[in-house]
Amino acid sequence: MRDKLKALKIEALAHLQDVLDPQTLNDLRVKYLGKKGALTEILRGMGSLSAEERPLVGQVGNEVRAAIEEVIEAKQNAFQRAETEQRLQAEQVDVTLPGRRMTQGAIHPLNKVIQDMEEIFIGMGYSIAEGPEVETDYYNFEALNLPKNHPARDMQDTFYITEELLMRTQTSPVQIRTMQAMEGEVPVKIICPGKVYRRDDDDATHSFQFNQIEGLVIDKNIRMSDLKGTLQQFVQEMFGPNTQIRLRPSFFPFTEPSAEVDVTCVKCGGSGCRMCKHTGWLEILGCGMVHPKVLEMGGYDPEEYSGFAFGMGVERIAILKYGIDDIRHFYNSDMSFLKQFARI
Repeated sequence: MRDKLKALKIEALAHLQDVLDPQTLNDLRVKYLGKKGALTEILRGMGSLSAEERPLVGQVGNEVRAAIEEVIEAKQNAFQRAETEQRLQAEQVDVTLPGRRMTQGAIHPLNKVIQDMEEIFIGMGYSIAEGPEVETDYYNFEALNLPKNHPARDMQDTFYITEELLMRTQTSPVQIRTMQAMEGEVPVKIICPGKVYRRDDDDATHSFQFNQIEGLVIDKNIRMSDLKGTLQQFVQEMFGPNTQIRLRPSFFPFTEPSAEVDVTCVKCGGSGCRMCKHTGWLEILGCGMVHPKVLEMGGYDPEEYSGFAFGMGVERIAILKYGIDDIRHFYNSDMSFLKQFARI
């Protein structure tokens, strides 16, 4: 039996020496050391040996098992190292390649203009008021002296959700909500930034959604000259100290008297060019003294209090400030356009 064990050892080691892959190695391990392997089959015959021979044969059997296991373990380690090396070669990173630089974002030009406008008015003592974009017909129209079937509503056709709910056409509802919340206290001095919606066809100068900032001041003895001085201060800080304004008579249902405000052309400085159609002036906003009915709707006695209001499109201000020729550039997410404003 000892001779069989020694012969098995020689055979197994010879076969293991020629193994070239892990699968063959595992097959040989099962063949020689498995439960039904060659070594187990030989050792089962120990029951026929004498008591003196069994320990000797058992010792030889253990030596044969240890020798085979040692070679198998060495082969397994060699295969694992080779596999690891191969994987590292396949997954290696060339550290000499330049890194992927993280691009730094910037504030969108519209948000930057909104921030600039807010800072100007905050510097003049205004606070910021906000309200819902989904508005009631009452706050969007009726409380602003635009009763149902009023012809001026046609200029602000919008998106209706129900007969009484709609997407606001202006941020003026925030003014009424603020006036009612103040319960007749003065002064009221707010600006109302936000998105508004109108049923317009998109083109170079129109969009169904745009941003607007409106302003409202209510107190005793507020006059048209206060409005003009406020707007003059605003345009000089926004467009430059040499910018002038002019007021032209106009009509808005919620103000009386009402005016359109023009500024000296930001391109030619008022001398006349194609941008201003050789007039030297560019329209930027509408304004006026708060209509007595609107004051009453907001809870203020028009015999005791007066006020002024103004409203302007943020996109219009941005177009004039940065010389942009198409409003749609603001919404197209074109990186070549937006990168121009990364350092403003």
